[in-house]
Amino acid sequence: MKADKSLEMQEPLYRHRCRVIYGDTDSGGVVYYANYLRYFEAARTEFMRALALSYKEIEEQGFILPVVECHVRYKASARYDDLLLIETCLVEVKSRTCRFNYRIIRENDGKILVQGYTAHAVVDFDGRLTKFPAVVLDALRNQSMDVS
Repeated sequence: MKADKSLEMQEPLYRHRCRVIYGDTDSGGVVYYANYLRYFEAARTEFMRALALSYKEIEEQGFILPVVECHVRYKASARYDDLLLIETCLVEVKSRTCRFNYRIIRENDGKILVQGYTAHAVVDFDGRLTKFPAVVLDALRNQSMDVS
């Protein structure tokens, strides 16, 4: 399988570490496939807190950023007690949407386990699609190379 350019990482890159807990694994000690999306979310949340605005601050503006699309490419398995490095970057910001790319690496051997992305829309608390508030849009655009 050839490399997917849409999953490439770019600066600024945020790095989040977590250890695989037993509850994230199946009976064979391998991380259950859906839990990688939880790892994406944890890294994205910390990316936002460190480099833009926290999700709490965005919600205080009256908006949320639900996932509207996701993709995960599995390359190798994480196992119980592995220390994972989840790299996150913001690759696209538009007036109503944004997209984050992710790469999960096992720290002890540097092996890339998973690559993926999540796309998010801006909605108000009534669930209506809307535009990013200017303060949020500016904070995100400062962290992205693609600001269409």
